[in-house]
Amino acid sequence: MKKLYYVLTFIFFVLTSINSQLWSQTSSYKVVGKIVIGGENRWDYLSIDTVMHRLYIAHMSKVEVIDLRTEKLIGSIDSLNGVHGIAFAYEYNKGFITNGKSNSVTVFDLKTLKKIGNIEVPAKGPDAIVYDPFTKRIFTLNGDSQNSTAIDAKTDKVIGNVNLDGSPEFCVSTNHGRMFVNLEDKSKIEEFNPKTLKTITKWDLKPGESPSALSLDLKNGLLFSGCHNQMLAISDIKSKKVIKTLPIGKGVDADFFDPVRKLIFVSCWDGTMTVIKENSPKNFEVVDTIATEKGARTMACDVSTGKLYTATMLEGKNNSKEFGVLILAK
Repeated sequence: MKKLYYVLTFIFFVLTSINSQLWSQTSSYKVVGKIVIGGENRWDYLSIDTVMHRLYIAHMSKVEVIDLRTEKLIGSIDSLNGVHGIAFAYEYNKGFITNGKSNSVTVFDLKTLKKIGNIEVPAKGPDAIVYDPFTKRIFTLNGDSQNSTAIDAKTDKVIGNVNLDGSPEFCVSTNHGRMFVNLEDKSKIEEFNPKTLKTITKWDLKPGESPSALSLDLKNGLLFSGCHNQMLAISDIKSKKVIKTLPIGKGVDADFFDPVRKLIFVSCWDGTMTVIKENSPKNFEVVDTIATEKGARTMACDVSTGKLYTATMLEGKNNSKEFGVLILAK
């Protein structure tokens, strides 16, 4: 009888342990709502203005603007030409939008959303766009020219180009004179100096292939590259090496590191949002794969609330498809 008691006790603890592990394999995130916008079925980057609490969505020939406090559409910036990315220079009250088809950048007022200028980019195919507060420069990532154009955010003047070793996809800044860019066609990371516009170094992302998304854990010096062979490649910027890879969905186009919650979110075209937990700078685990909607490949995270926003075509009235935004939260 005593032996049976010990056996049952052992089984109980094993099952409890397994259940605890299974319970930990979730982020508690889920789709909690949607914002229907309507219009054309082509879109690209989402960006959050953390000062005005607004979500900007690149939507073919315009940028849609949503107030995150009410989660309502409040306006748009129209008559754009193949819009891709949006960046903000808060000290100058300016926003910058890439026009891929006209090789230009539209400048607008962050408060009024009114256009205040247009900058011709001396390159082809400006796509992603990033603001570097260290140099107070805007950087466009020009896929067709394999370079990045630096623009003075105060004067709107082109400073010059950074010649890259391949086709750039996305870029992040340390805010201290170092920037990193994914080279999609070479499966590499290239580091450059945003002031001198010169390459510092580069390294392979293998086994990661065709990196698209990129985000940064600034405190621990880690880069998260979402790769098209369904893999998140984690690089250490000191050793210039990939230290970890984890499985993600198909058709990745955005990822984001939330430094408050220590989570990496990866959005993919196949309708999945992979959530990865950073337990330590050397320990990572996939804790969730959330079903979103097919096409929801780009996204943005509001760190102040922990909410995620991803754009795609949503089910509308009479089984029709309408463009809009899914909201994910705990």
